[in-house]
Amino acid sequence: MNQAHKITMLGTGLIGMFYTMTLHGRRGREQVQVVYSRTEDRAKQFAQEWKIPRWTPNLAEAINDSETDAVVIGLPNHVHEQAVTMAAEAGKAILCTKPLGRNAAEAKRMLDTVEIAGVFHGYLEDLVYPPKTLKSLESVRNGALGKVLWVRSRETHPGPHSAWFWDIEQAGGGAIVDMGCHCIEIIRNFVGKNNRPVEVMCWADTLVHPVEAEDHGIALIRFESGAVGQLEVSWAFRGGMDLRDEVSGTEGTLFLNHFLRTGFEMFTAAEHSEYVAEKAEGKTGWFFPVGDEVHELGYTHMFIDMFNALDDGKAPKETFYDGYVVNAIIDACYRSAESKRWEPIELEVWRGAEHPDKISPPVTEIDGYVLIKRERMSDGKTKLILKDKDTGKIIEKIAPL
Repeated sequence: MNQAHKITMLGTGLIGMFYTMTLHGRRGREQVQVVYSRTEDRAKQFAQEWKIPRWTPNLAEAINDSETDAVVIGLPNHVHEQAVTMAAEAGKAILCTKPLGRNAAEAKRMLDTVEIAGVFHGYLEDLVYPPKTLKSLESVRNGALGKVLWVRSRETHPGPHSAWFWDIEQAGGGAIVDMGCHCIEIIRNFVGKNNRPVEVMCWADTLVHPVEAEDHGIALIRFESGAVGQLEVSWAFRGGMDLRDEVSGTEGTLFLNHFLRTGFEMFTAAEHSEYVAEKAEGKTGWFFPVGDEVHELGYTHMFIDMFNALDDGKAPKETFYDGYVVNAIIDACYRSAESKRWEPIELEVWRGAEHPDKISPPVTEIDGYVLIKRERMSDGKTKLILKDKDTGKIIEKIAPL
């Protein structure tokens, strides 16, 4: 039976604001009852802005509030484990923002903590929940693209808002841990979560900003089926936030553009203070406004899934286990960037298929030859590219009408 959940919100930064905006404006039953911020002034201001009854700069007080049954963690990465441990001890349902940990070891400890405590846990990876992505995933699972061969996911923007993101100790890394976590889980959803990620080849570098963390990264992820995922991240992309996904299969292709091209384009020569979209740059020129930002970025459907799963006693689409797998892949990315070679993905626990179906070329025979390609030509005729089974010689023929 569905019930109204009362929430403790940990964090009052951009992500805490997006989460609160979504919860108060969408499913309707869930309301934030207490908000925590490290500073008293910010906690009070946030509570007043979002009509939250109680606020506190005390983490334990917020988590152990007697009226709340769920804790949403929107804190900097280095505080996740502490918050998860305290919330599990309090017996609360726990929803944690991405990435789950700064590394796989930290994520695994958090996974163990919630599973030993027996509490509900959800991994708040919003970018697998946008409506376009959910529809695309449904099409892929229904076979519209055939076997998935290659997935490319890109997230780039001018850099994070808050100071802690730029601190490698607090964040656990740079652009790869910050945004590559999104790309990795998008890739996993399209290739199939049962499809074990095997190894990674990664390049990462600091090209623009005077920090220790990387501000650029590109990685290839090889899966056991033979499929490949490609992630591209940057903290120095100019022009806003670029979120794009591409999926290539044996029977089709799809392209998703979530943010930089929204279908809403506006030019202005008048300086203005109106908010356009996250990471938008400048006050004049061309803009690409987003009509409903939390909806377009997946927050709406994410929280619907989380609380419906909690009500039904089921696991949500994204759990702490998914966060752990993502962290393990990120760890391999950093090892590969250092070694300059393919590095294995080290998973202490694997809960997917042991031996997924391998991608292999289909074999179709025509008159004793193996068909390589069938192509419609400009003159209306059909050309066949064929391989002799015995000699391996490749020839071409025009198919009979």
